[in-house]
Amino acid sequence: MKILVLPGDGIGPEITAATIKVLQVVDVQVGLGLSFEQHDIGLASLKSQGTTLPDAIMERIPQMDGVILGPVSHYEYPSRQEGGINPSGELRVKFELYANVRPCRSREGLTILRKPMDLVIVRENTEGFYSDRNMFAGSGEFMPDPDMAFSIRKITAKASSRVAQAAFELAQGRRKKVTAVHKANVVKLSDGLFLREVRKVAQDYPDVQLEELIVDAAAAHLIRTPDRFDVIVTTNMFGDILSDEASELSGSLGLGGAINAGESVCVAQAQHGSAPDIAGKNIANPTSLILSAAMLLDWRGRRDDNEKLKKAAALLESAVERVLDNPATRTRDIGGSLNTDAFAEAVCTAIAAESGSNKAA
Repeated sequence: MKILVLPGDGIGPEITAATIKVLQVVDVQVGLGLSFEQHDIGLASLKSQGTTLPDAIMERIPQMDGVILGPVSHYEYPSRQEGGINPSGELRVKFELYANVRPCRSREGLTILRKPMDLVIVRENTEGFYSDRNMFAGSGEFMPDPDMAFSIRKITAKASSRVAQAAFELAQGRRKKVTAVHKANVVKLSDGLFLREVRKVAQDYPDVQLEELIVDAAAAHLIRTPDRFDVIVTTNMFGDILSDEASELSGSLGLGGAINAGESVCVAQAQHGSAPDIAGKNIANPTSLILSAAMLLDWRGRRDDNEKLKKAAALLESAVERVLDNPATRTRDIGGSLNTDAFAEAVCTAIAAESGSNKAA
C-alpha cells in the first residue's frame, strides 16, 4: 500500500511523524508492505514553491493508495491568488471526497457525559455553507458594498444522495439507525432537498431506521441522550460543528479519528487544527491522526477486500485504546504525562503486545 504523506503546518509534522512510526510497527507485525512518500504543503511549500498546494501533489494523489494529511493553518494563508490554497478543502472538492466520517466514542475517565456515546457522524464534505468550495468559478462569498456581505449555500441532490448512501451502508453494519440532522424548518428549500434525498436512499435499506432531527435539538441530545444515536448524516457545516461537539463531549477533540472518502481516493485527517501555539514543543497529542490512519487502512481493506489491511486497522485501534485506558500513558492535554514521541512509543509497544496476544490465541 502506497501512502502519500503531507505533514502540513503547526503541530502537523510532529503528529505525522508519530503516526508514520506506529504505522511502520504495524507494517512489521502484519506484513502490509507499506511505503511512504512525503511532500511539503502549506506554509513550507508556500515559502519554497509559492503555493500551499503544488500541482505535482494533486497529480500524485490518484496514483497512491491513500493520503495522510496533517493539520493546516489555512487561516494564516494569503489569498488564493497569492498561492494560499486551503489543501483540506481543495482535496475534498477536486477528488470528490464527499463523506467525512468521524466516529465518536466516550472513554471512561475522560468523558463528561452521564450516558455512553458510540456514534459516527457522516458529514457531506463538498458543498453546503462552505462557500469557498461550492462554486465552479469565483467565490460563493461577495460584497456588493463595504457594509454588505453575501454567502451562498449550495445543496445538490447528487451530494445529498451519495452521503446518505455512505451513512446507511455504515449503519447496516452497526446498530441499524440513521439520524438525518437538518434545519428544514428554516432553510426549507435546501435542507428540504437534503431530506428528500435521504428519504429516497432510506427506501433501499428497510432494515435501517431513519430518524429526522433539527440541528439544535441534535446538539442538545448529544449531551443529554448520546446513547440514542448510531449514525448521524448531515450537511457540511452542521456536521463539522456537531462532530467537534461530540468529540469534546466524549473525551477530547484530540481523540477523534476522521477520513475524507470518495469513490477511489481517501484522505486520513485529524479532526483538530494545527495548534501553532504548541508547535515544535513535542507535547501535541497524536491520537486523532493515528486513529485516522487506522480508518484509512480499514477503508482500503474493505474497498480491496484485503484482510491484512482490515486486521492492521483493528490492531492499531486496539493498541491506541489500550494506551488511552491507562492514565499513566496519556498525553498531557488529557491528564497524562507523556509527550508526543513517548505516546507514539507507548502505542508501538501496545501494538507488539496486542499482536503477540492474537498469535498466542
